[in-house]
Amino acid sequence: MNLLALHELHQTLKATFTEVNGFEAVAHYGDHRAEYAALRASAAVFDLSFRSRLCLLGADRIQFLHGQVTNDVNSLGPVHGCYAALVTTKGRMQGDLHIWNLAEELLLDFEPGFAAAVVARLEKYIVSEDVQVIDVAPHYGLLSVQGPKAAEVVAQLGLGVELPTEELRFISASDTTLGQIYLMRQSHAGALGFDLFVPMASLGAVADKLIAAAKSRGGRACGWQALEIARIEAGIPRFGVDMDETNLPPEAGIGARAMSYRKGCYIGQEVLNRLHTMGRVNRELRGLRLAGGLTELPSRGDKLFKDGKEVGHITSATVSPALSASIALGYVRREWLAAGTELTLEMKNGSSRAEVAELPFVKALV
Repeated sequence: MNLLALHELHQTLKATFTEVNGFEAVAHYGDHRAEYAALRASAAVFDLSFRSRLCLLGADRIQFLHGQVTNDVNSLGPVHGCYAALVTTKGRMQGDLHIWNLAEELLLDFEPGFAAAVVARLEKYIVSEDVQVIDVAPHYGLLSVQGPKAAEVVAQLGLGVELPTEELRFISASDTTLGQIYLMRQSHAGALGFDLFVPMASLGAVADKLIAAAKSRGGRACGWQALEIARIEAGIPRFGVDMDETNLPPEAGIGARAMSYRKGCYIGQEVLNRLHTMGRVNRELRGLRLAGGLTELPSRGDKLFKDGKEVGHITSATVSPALSASIALGYVRREWLAAGTELTLEMKNGSSRAEVAELPFVKALV
């Protein structure tokens, strides 16, 4: 397992660790419910340095990536970012990316464990273009502050810049002690949030400052378990869990965020534009309210049935503190997408009831 650069710092904070796609992450610091409460009410500081980070360099980087992903990279202005999917010629997903247009490079931020696959996919299509794909994860860590008081916490770093006020905008701040920091307005769970890409040499110092600032406002350092609960409540799918190489982007509900139907040619465009014109897919990701009294949560892949016929499956599940209920994300055939539709959930330990629900389960945490 690839250990976090700040492993020892997290140990001093009594962290319990987990593994996400072969990379170490903090699961919690002893009380995931208190961490979730901090995310909901104040500010939560996360070390997301296990995520993948690549940079595209070279004069043709923007034009090249524009032809690889589903969103409009050509139209990205300075200090702008976008969310996009990487798909095959048949429109099936190979990953999802946050793309940031830095001054001399494009920064790609995405799920851990997929860097090699994304590099291979991109390099496959580099022929004569002036493009280089560089793994920058060893050089820059990723910290995140999420929650209603996130802006107050980040401002206490004293970077001397105005924080970005719009989602998927960023600023660059040069600090004589901390180095060059990129501060992105980025939500991971429907909350107000900021991601900070920080040089490894100053990652610990920035983490200390952010955690201290969060504590002064009723927040705290938080782990993956709390973030996953909030993510599922917000109905945000994760690649490798709620969407994979079997899915088309519209099935996962990311079409509005990740796709441009006005941009020029890209790999997979013909299939996805035709699908958009037709106006429907055979299945879609939905929220599911689970019956009370479950002794354990369903597992990814557990089947959903209607009148004895298989109509879908579970992808993610959690117990929601906000709803005092068990909830899940899963795919449901289009005939049964209406909120309130009752389905039968088949698990290893028996059957239960699941009701289709609108997403998000919990509205934005602001």
